[in-house]
Amino acid sequence: MTVRVVLADDQPLVRAALQMVITDTADVEVVGEAEDGAEAVRLVGEVAPDVVVMDIRMPGTDGIEATRLITTGTSAARVVVLTTFDDDDYVYGALRAGASGFLVKDMALDDILAAVRTVAAGDALIAPSVTRRLIKEFAGRPAATPPRRRELDRITDREREVLTLVGKGLSNAEIADQLSLSVATAKTYLTRLLAKLDARDRVQLVILAYEAGLVAPSH
Repeated sequence: MTVRVVLADDQPLVRAALQMVITDTADVEVVGEAEDGAEAVRLVGEVAPDVVVMDIRMPGTDGIEATRLITTGTSAARVVVLTTFDDDDYVYGALRAGASGFLVKDMALDDILAAVRTVAAGDALIAPSVTRRLIKEFAGRPAATPPRRRELDRITDREREVLTLVGKGLSNAEIADQLSLSVATAKTYLTRLLAKLDARDRVQLVILAYEAGLVAPSH
């Protein structure tokens, strides 16, 4: 199965670099390129990609608004945001808008391809180091919505432990190791959390854990 990708970035060199490596890849193809968010939204409706690689800072409609429009629309396309890690204050906003993770512009191109495949397969991509960075960056800011503690009333104590570790950026294997579980059991808990909390993917669980105060900056 070929993963169909739209590249949305106002920098032609970034798009060209991604296009070049994707051209040599059998299972991923670029089906459209956009210079801004509005064009990305239009292309999604026209070419029905599986994944949109979305820059955040673009003229006109930025990546956050474009992500919101795509993920709340009728398209099944999933979005990964493309950011300059050190100067981007908008990653959290993009994740809240519905992105399934994000890529850093100085990542190896092979890693970006792997990330696209991961998101296309229905998973979310959020590296532990990035999770911790986001928590530290935004913990001191007012939440956009009230803490979602009431939603946690429907989960068990063990599920709360798992959610906390997800919020800290631990992988399934790390969660299993810390809680003395099998990896399969850790995955089962994650599946239950997604269902009980009506979360789309792991990224939303991270956001919920942060907003509910389960994870503090010191972690």
